[in-house]
Amino acid sequence: MWNSPSKAQLEELPRLYETEEVPMEAKMVFLHFWIGGCDWYAVEFDGQDIFFGYAILNNDFDNAEWGYFSLRELQSIKVGPEVEVDHDLHWKVRPAGQVNRIRINLLTSKNHDHLDS
Repeated sequence: MWNSPSKAQLEELPRLYETEEVPMEAKMVFLHFWIGGCDWYAVEFDGQDIFFGYAILNNDFDNAEWGYFSLRELQSIKVGPEVEVDHDLHWKVRPAGQVNRIRINLLTSKNHDHLDS
């Protein structure tokens, strides 16, 4: 990753489990990483390597989910000699419910939950 987040950016994130009581759509997304059709949205950080956030792999919205991912692993992903995961330098911190690629899934999963009732 040619543009890893700075120490100051990482320090802005709440520590793991600090936002556990916050509804998913209200969790603040502090960082966005991407490569091709893959996106990782970070909402918490352990202070060393592990993020909690939302991941969409290969534009597969059906299997996109909240979970844990590693900064070191993101930094190590390469496709060929030149393509790496990017840290979105233009990202603006906002609630997950205002991130289009997350909101689509939150709305879809609420509709599926309603169908199960």
